[in-house]
Amino acid sequence: MPRLILITTLAMLAFAGNSLLCRVALRDTAIDAASFTAIRLAAGALVLAVIVRARGSRPTEAGSWAGAACLFGYAAAFSFAYRQLSAATGAILLFGAVQTAMLSWGFFIGERLRRLQIAGLLVAVAGLVYMLLPGLSAPPLLGAAFMIAAGISWAAYSLLGRGTKDPTKATAGNFLRAVPFAAALFLAHQTSTSVDQTGALYAAISGAITSGLGYVLWYAALPALTAASAAVIQLSVPAIAAAGGVILLAEPLSSRLVIASATIMGGIALTILRPRT
Repeated sequence: MPRLILITTLAMLAFAGNSLLCRVALRDTAIDAASFTAIRLAAGALVLAVIVRARGSRPTEAGSWAGAACLFGYAAAFSFAYRQLSAATGAILLFGAVQTAMLSWGFFIGERLRRLQIAGLLVAVAGLVYMLLPGLSAPPLLGAAFMIAAGISWAAYSLLGRGTKDPTKATAGNFLRAVPFAAALFLAHQTSTSVDQTGALYAAISGAITSGLGYVLWYAALPALTAASAAVIQLSVPAIAAAGGVILLAEPLSSRLVIASATIMGGIALTILRPRT
């Protein structure tokens, strides 16, 4: 049990760390969003390929081009969003969009949702709408649109990966296949790209450690967790990112963000509650 707690905690810290690293890199260094995306995906691909090779497998045995496209869409939109959003705002928008998109897809294809789940979905959507309402503390619409797109892309990536026998191997294959997409994005923005050592370091850490190793840790913990437990645990990511943004990046914590976060997280919590039997 202590090992499971340690692994799970490190994975959640890694996921929240992605928001903090991306935000500080794009706010405080010279690196641009396209370069950050390319370095992040390349570093993640390298680390995951080494891990899969060490297990005696080929990194391209699993994964798919569709999965890679969704992974790239998430990473690119994530980076472009953090040019404008705070770490906390980005994390809550991302998490809310992911969960809302996945539940909405399930409803669309005919999965039966309990009344509590439907109520939770509506509450979460209301929280997202409230966060985006015009006002002094509303996030920039372009940044918010990018982050919601990142969430939808990650939801699609997750749905494509359902039932994968070896998530680590599949993730390695998807990261490797996403590198050409990232290279194309970098070349398309070549006239406006800018990279410095500190920004590149943040991007490499985001790809190699908080993405690559973070996913490995999470997949190692998942077999010992119920689906509901895993979902509840992930509710900690926006909270950790918000705390990190306030403490480490000196970001303000507005009342709108607090209310919207509580509403979105509360709605998502309702969707994962199971009735007592």
